[in-house]
Amino acid sequence: MTTVIAFIVIFGALVFFHELGHLIFAKRAGILCREFAIGFGPKVFSHKRAETTYTIRLLPIGGFVRMAGEDPEMIEIKPGHRIGLVLDKDEIVNKIILNNKEKFPNCRIVEVEYADIEKDLIIKGFPDDEDEVLKTFKIDPKAVIVENGTESQIAPIDRQFGSKTLGQRTMAIFAGPMMNFVLAFFVFIIIAFLQGVPTNEPKLGEITPDGAAMTAGLKKGDLIQTINGSEISSWSDVVEVIRKNPNEKLDFSILRDKKDLDITVTPIEKTVEGKKIGLIGVYSPVEKSPIQAVKAGFTETYFWTKQIFVMVGKLVTGQFSIDALSGPVGIYQATDSVAKSGIYYLMKWAGILSINLGIMNLLPIPALDGGRLMFFAVEAVRGKPIDRQKEGMVHFIGFALLMLLMLVVTWNDIQRFFL
Repeated sequence: MTTVIAFIVIFGALVFFHELGHLIFAKRAGILCREFAIGFGPKVFSHKRAETTYTIRLLPIGGFVRMAGEDPEMIEIKPGHRIGLVLDKDEIVNKIILNNKEKFPNCRIVEVEYADIEKDLIIKGFPDDEDEVLKTFKIDPKAVIVENGTESQIAPIDRQFGSKTLGQRTMAIFAGPMMNFVLAFFVFIIIAFLQGVPTNEPKLGEITPDGAAMTAGLKKGDLIQTINGSEISSWSDVVEVIRKNPNEKLDFSILRDKKDLDITVTPIEKTVEGKKIGLIGVYSPVEKSPIQAVKAGFTETYFWTKQIFVMVGKLVTGQFSIDALSGPVGIYQATDSVAKSGIYYLMKWAGILSINLGIMNLLPIPALDGGRLMFFAVEAVRGKPIDRQKEGMVHFIGFALLMLLMLVVTWNDIQRFFL
């Protein structure tokens, strides 16, 4: 149960912040965002706030922000249609009823002569209560269309994705992966602030129970001055001497509470990667400060970003096979192992996964954010966008191939862990 909760929380957080990036910058550009979804498939939860419906869907394989204009607006009002109009006090249309008009007794029934709900925002028609008189009705830019009891806000051309500048569209798409890097950065900061950042000072950190240091009487905070008479100036010096002398007595000269003490410690022999080394059971000293935590956040984010790019490069060049990839099942299994190691390891795992999600989405693959950014780059060079139908077909094929890859990877995970 713990693993299930951890997986849901991590997956939800990664997708939530990714899609939140899209949502924030799309709204800043004035784009109408119809839906903010975590997951795909049937809706499990739905709540509408202002213009946007927030949903949780059944299949945990990603999420999306449905922006007006990305897909063709499906509702069309043609001449000859009989529709109902709900007007405000200024005679502006704020609701257009396509069917079941009897449920809106206060609406005006109009036979449409002409309608434009994207540019001109007007409806011309013949009201039932006025014989043969053509009347023009202005439409509120935030008016809704009601069909089969479901309301859908209209999307004037200036609220649609395609009407925005190249820079605005680029930021609306790039902001998703960007937020994954931001999330990882703050997760690493929190870990560093709570755990502390290792320093190179020759001072003992936490002492493990039943270790050689505890047995000899060393304590957290002891400042090591010399070992076997050799001056010690850094934690690296301490580690080096201890590792080189398994089962050998070492004379520590330490400073504790402004007093000089001499303590003899015998490192325990351990075999690590085929080599025999000495260990005494102490952790490096740490410093807890906001400044150091922020530095650690940058360092960790850069390190893991670099590592993942290296792995992607090896996958592209064939040094890794597709069998090395993991899908949701593999990530669940890895989360189970990490969760047993403690909350900090789980947080670090979440940060690494967030960077991985950001990088994967930036790859120039159709249907992913990177694929869309690639089309924007072509548009910037050509000076005009690529035909929407052609681009849409490329993304559709890319999405189908990604789903196929997901099935293959998931099957590999199942074989690896359950068969």
